[in-house]
This record gives sequence, C-alpha cells and structure tokens, in this order.
Amino acid sequence: MDAIAGLSLGFSHALTLTNLGWALLGCFLGTAVGVLPGIGPALTIALLLPITFQVPATGAFILFCGVFYGAMYGGSTTSILLNTPGESGSIITALEGAKMARSGRAGPALATAAIGSFVAGTIGTLGISFLGPVVVDVALMLGPAEYCALMVLCFVTVSAVLGGSALRGLTSLFLGLVLGLVGIDLQTGQPRLTFGIPELLDGVNVVLVAVALFAVGETLHLAWRHVEGRQEVRQVGRLMLSRADLRRSVGPWFRGSLLGFPFGVMPAGGTEMPTMLSYYAERKLASPEAQKEFGTTGAIEGVAGPEAANNAAAAGILVPMLTLGLPTSATAAIMLSAFQSYGINPGPLLFEQQADLVWTLIASLYVANLMLVVLNLPLVGLWARILTVPQPQLYAGILVFATIGTYGISNSVTDLVLLYGIGLVGMLMRRFDFPTAPVVIGMILGPMAEQAMRQALTISQGDWTVFVTRPGSLAILLLALAALAGPRLYAAWARRG
Repeated sequence: MDAIAGLSLGFSHALTLTNLGWALLGCFLGTAVGVLPGIGPALTIALLLPITFQVPATGAFILFCGVFYGAMYGGSTTSILLNTPGESGSIITALEGAKMARSGRAGPALATAAIGSFVAGTIGTLGISFLGPVVVDVALMLGPAEYCALMVLCFVTVSAVLGGSALRGLTSLFLGLVLGLVGIDLQTGQPRLTFGIPELLDGVNVVLVAVALFAVGETLHLAWRHVEGRQEVRQVGRLMLSRADLRRSVGPWFRGSLLGFPFGVMPAGGTEMPTMLSYYAERKLASPEAQKEFGTTGAIEGVAGPEAANNAAAAGILVPMLTLGLPTSATAAIMLSAFQSYGINPGPLLFEQQADLVWTLIASLYVANLMLVVLNLPLVGLWARILTVPQPQLYAGILVFATIGTYGISNSVTDLVLLYGIGLVGMLMRRFDFPTAPVVIGMILGPMAEQAMRQALTISQGDWTVFVTRPGSLAILLLALAALAGPRLYAAWARRG
C-alpha cells in the first residue's frame, strides 16, 4: 500500500468520533505533563500502560502518540515561564525563551514555540508517512543475521550515548537483558532465572518494569530531591506575534524541522544535538540587530529554531520503531512494550499485517498536531497555573495510579513486590546517573535478538561466521564497533594533540 492510499485509509478511521476523543485526551494529558518539570512523556505513557488490557489497540496508540506529541509542546511552556526545562530537548529553548519572558515578551516566545512545534510536527509526520514504506521495503530484504546485527547496533548506540558514560549505559543494558531472560525458554522449555517462583515462569511483564522504572523510580527520585518553596512563574502577556516576529520565525521553523527529523530517525540521535545545532545555526544566520538580542533580552530565533528541531526529532523517533521495531528513546521503548501487550510486533510486516492500525495512527498524528495548536495558544494560562500544583501531592498521585494500574494487570501481590523493588533500583540508577531507557530496550529487544541469532545459526548449521560473511550484517556490526570505540579513540587522539 502506497503512502497516499494508506493516509486515505488512516483518515477514514482517525476522523471517527471515538478516535478523535482519544487524540484530544492524549493531547490534553501530554501538554499537562509536558508543562510539569520532570514529568515527561515516558513516565506518563508508563502510567497509562495498564489500559492496554482494556482499551482497543488503535485507541490506546492514538492516546499514547497524543501524549508524546503533547509533551513536546508543553515542555516549552515551563522552559519559558519558569526557566526550568521539563525535558532535555527543551534546555536550549530555555536559553532565549526565559530571557524573552524576563523582558516581558513571554507571549511571543510561547506563540513562536507553539507554531514552530506545529510546523515541525507536520513535517515530521510527513516524513513518517512517506519514509516509512521506503524503510519497510529495505527491511524486508534483511535476514536473521542482519536483524541480530541491527539489534546489537541499537543496544550499543542507545547504551553508549545515553547517560554519563558508556559503561553505565552498558550496565543498564545488561540488567535489561537479564530481566528479558526470566521465564521459560521457548526452544528448550527449561525455566531460566525463576528461582523456584511459579509467578516468574511467564517472565517479568515489560509493562511492570516500564512503570517501575519510569513512574515509581522517577517519582521517588524527584521526591527525594524535592526542595520546599514556590518558584516564580512569569506572566504570559499578549500571545500575538507581530509581523516582524513572524518574519524572523519562519526561517528557523523550517530549518529546525529539516535539521531535527534525521536525528530522530537515527539510533540514539536524540533531541539534544539537533536543538543545539539549530541554536548555533540561528545565532550565526541572524541579522546584526537580532544577534545583539541573543543572551541579553532574548532572540525569538533562538526559541523558534530549537523548538522546531526538538519536535521534528521527536516525530522521527517513530520511524525506526514502526518500521524496524527498534526503539531509540525511552518513550519509544515503552510504546514498543505496549505493542507487545497486544501481541503485535512492530517491524517490516507491521505495515502489511496491521495496515489499518499503522495508517490510522499516522493520520491521527496530523489530527493531534492541529489539536495541539488549538490547545496550546488559547489555554496557555491554564497550563501556566498547572505549575502551581504542590509537588508532594503530584508525586503521591503518581504512585497511587502506578500501584492500582499494576495490580489491575494480574491481581498479583508478586507484581507489586517487583514494582517497588525495581522502582527502588530505578531510583538508585537515577541517583548515580545510570540511564533507565537501556533496561527497557534490553528487556524488549534481548529475546528478539536471541531468536534472530538462533535462526541465523540454524540456517548456517551452527556456523558463527555467518554474522561476518554476510555483507549486510558485517557492515552493521562495524557501525556498532565504531559507535562504541569511536568516541574513546577520538578522546585519546585529542589528548595527544
């Protein structure tokens, strides 16, 4: 099915009243949590994962993607009004946005961020629509050896890039791989790492681990670091963009979008690098008068460009997840676990076997993008008031929802013990700067990588050289080696120079 036919099918389902309701709810929740510092889309989707046992797949994923897009929008509000980035991708937005707010121009800063997010989200969703089928055609030519190598590349890049060091990232990945081994081996029928506990024979539920790490662990860490006191929230003022502001924003919106999307598609590309590159590009390209505003009263280009790059990169993350089944961020990993809750495996065959679901989801992204502009601009005063919610009550509410949702999955006390045990581990990981995303990625992709490896060895009659004699798998493994060793070699060369 080509992109145009797919989008026609998708819009016919996405514009039903039920799916529009899920999109609106997701956008509202996403914007609300995006505004709150520290409460990002990964935590929110993790909290909502238990609904996958009650809600149809299409509705759940429209909700999750609405939360994901909404949180990207909402993150700019707290960066501008409070000078406290809620997500790492909003750090650069705070540089100029907070200065504009101090200068009494919070309204134009919020307006250019919202419209820039809409432009970037639309361009990013167009990229998903037309790039996705192309990636699928390429992926269908890959065999088990190439898939195993591709997952090794994902392991290495995500683990080496996220967190303070590659060693910490790989340690987190190892923990995820161990959790993925718990249960009965599908080929031999032997229990692995169950320690005689019958409840573990079915394995550890990936939904439980995601909620434990991103809801319980993150909340305990935020509560532990909580400092009493009220923060000053800047006044929003008038939201309209002047003609001069609009003229200065258009270029950065499109440049940031085109810069951010490729980074989102790449494994571990993230949102930090494109936002930073966009900021420095706009600073160089700005007129002499605008350059004087950078770092002083705040330049609108420094908000428009990075915010567009952030949202375009966020949209790009969905491409490898849907087409290859590879999560390249914490949020994508949690959404992948939701797919598995429905017995759906994202990958090249997803566009054929679940065409209705995929194209409805993509069409809903266009709808959600439009809804977010309507929600963000007129209701920005409401989002600003959310910042005054007392944080202790917020943390308690998250823990209550996490506990009820997890217990509702299987009515098992063992699951609650695992929830808070893994949650405490997650809190310690945050305390000592161990990234949590590789745990979920290792847990999800570990069994898939093991299966692909066994298939490749079965086809080659036990010949391990199959991974280096096939050109595709060899090239991918060399990329993984470069991602792991490259930064160290460069650092050593720089020290010698």
